[in-house]
Formats: sequence, C-alpha cells, structure tokens
Amino acid sequence: MNESRIERVLENMQKSGLEQIVVTSTSSVYYLTGIWVEPLERMLALYLNTQGERILFGNYLFGLSPQPGTRLVQHSDSDNPVRDLAQAVRPGKLGIDKMWPSKFLIGLTQLRADVIPVIGSAPVDDARMLKDAQEIAAMRYSSQLNDLAVEAAIASIHEGAAENELAAKVEEFYRVHGADHSSEGQLVCFGANGADPHHSPNATILRQGDSVTFDIFIPFNRYWCDMTRTVFFKTVSDEQRRVYETVKEANLSAIAAVRPGLPLRDFDKAARKVIEDAGYGSYFTHRLGHGAGLDCHEMPDVSSASDVIAAPGMVFSIEPGVYLPGKFGVRIEDLVLVTEDGCEVLNKASKDLRIV
Repeated sequence: MNESRIERVLENMQKSGLEQIVVTSTSSVYYLTGIWVEPLERMLALYLNTQGERILFGNYLFGLSPQPGTRLVQHSDSDNPVRDLAQAVRPGKLGIDKMWPSKFLIGLTQLRADVIPVIGSAPVDDARMLKDAQEIAAMRYSSQLNDLAVEAAIASIHEGAAENELAAKVEEFYRVHGADHSSEGQLVCFGANGADPHHSPNATILRQGDSVTFDIFIPFNRYWCDMTRTVFFKTVSDEQRRVYETVKEANLSAIAAVRPGLPLRDFDKAARKVIEDAGYGSYFTHRLGHGAGLDCHEMPDVSSASDVIAAPGMVFSIEPGVYLPGKFGVRIEDLVLVTEDGCEVLNKASKDLRIV
C-alpha cells in the first residue's frame, strides 16, 4: 500500500462525506496498492473506510499476495464474487467506482438492501490529479519518448504512404522502445480525414497537399504520453497555413494562461478566443483537453464547463483544433504539468509549420 496516497484518499472521503468506498478500476487499484490486475469479466475491488479497514477482493487467478495492513479475500470462478464484499460493507452510503460494471453493483444491492450506492470515484480521482515526484518523472520520460516517436513518424512519410501503414510504424516504435502494450489506436489522418477528430486510420493514400495529423499515445511504465502534431505533404495552401497558425497560436495562448489558482475553464477560453477571433470558432468542436496519467484520459476535465482549480502537480493536455469538413483538420497537442508559478510543457517536438 502507498500510505501517503491512502491518506490523501481518506482525507478526500471525509471532505465529501463518504465513510466507505469501493475502488475497482485497474489504474486506481494500482495507484493505491502497486498491484496491476486487468480483471476482464472478473471482479477486483478494494474496500476502504474511514475507520481504517482495507480489504482487497479478487479472484484466485489474479495471483494476489497479502499486504501489511490489508485483508485479502479471494474467490474462485464458481463463487458469487460479490458475496464476501456484501458481508464486509456497512449500511448506508457506499461510494462506488464510476467504472464498476453494473452486474456487480446490482448483485451487491440485491444482497444488501440497506446499502445506498452513490458515485464515489472523486476521493481517488482528486488524489490522482495531483502527481507526486515519482509520477512526474514517469510522465516526463514517456513524453520524451513520444517526442522521438512523432519525429520518427514524420520522417516515415513518403509518396504512396497509407494511414494504417504510418500508424503501424508508430506502434512498432513504441514496441521497440518498451511500451507497456500495443494500443492499436494511433490516429493518423490524411487530408479530409483530418476533419474527423477521432478518425480511425485506414488504407487512404497520401496525396500532395494533404495535411497529416499524428495523434499518438501509449503507456510507458504505466504512465501515458499523448501528443498531436500536424504537418503538410509537399505543399501547403494559404488556407491550411492560416488554420495551422491559428491553432498554434491557440495552443500557445492556452499554455501561457496556465498557472495555479485559476479554473481550468480559463485555459479553454484562452484557446477558444484565438480560434473564434480568426473566424473558425464553430470548427473547434471539442474541449481543450483532459487529464493524463495512469489513464490516457482521466481527471481533470479541461473544458468550458470545468470549475476545477489548477494546482501544482496536475498534468493535462492542451489540444486545440480546427476541423473543416471535406477539406482538412489541424490539431496541436501537448501535455503540460502545472508548476508553482506556471506550467512545464512535457512535449518538446517542434510546433513550427512543417512541409515534408
């Protein structure tokens, strides 16, 4: 158990009026215990309460070992996995991990009608938002590797290239450099496909004048990198140049706005204003960014609706974009770390307009 992290979660529980919670997401259990289990259809659950009880529930197949100060309760595939958990929880409100499958939650409530389930992820999510020194070092490392990955990807652009071919090259780079696993989800978008922010790469062939967007991400040592760069193949039009420079300015304006004590919506506003002033406001169709760490997308939300206050240790993306249907798209994304007086940009790959 990571005692300092457990203490932060318990403090957050008291602030939110929760005396007991069930932590079940793989990344959150790992954050608190150092144990990484992907349970698939089986149940993994860490029960915590403010009276000091810690109980880890899991299948025998997980190969769990007892930990000091934590009771280990295991079950087999032929057991009802929620039976022991139902016996351990107390009456009243029970904070439930937002990612817990409903089949387990329903099973628990059928066994314990005196339990009132509520969404209880905030105590852990709020703790995870503030990275400690070990986590910051891990995220710097993963972002450094991602800088190398995007440069290798850009260098691999050639006449006749296909989107899925370049996506595979990114995956190969990650594998060679020790990524935790294959994500099979790298975003490589040519031309009009770049107007879809989450376009899945296919057999589209690169043509002269296309924009080429790489949105690439993977975990190294459990911590995710995530960045986006857009370049142009052989030529760039006046419109493409104008959009690119607008998105770059939006990215830089948001980064310049980041400092502790401000609501995250202010950073979204800073980027959005640049794009709106350039006449492309309706083509910036998503939030500015998202937290990153043990999950590629985690708290905090960096959007116009976010009232989370920036604090040192937060890591999140700054990724404005403009998407012109039927034409092209441009997105530029960095991960930033909030510091005591501003922020540190974790990605160093060039953001100058590039024609390759």
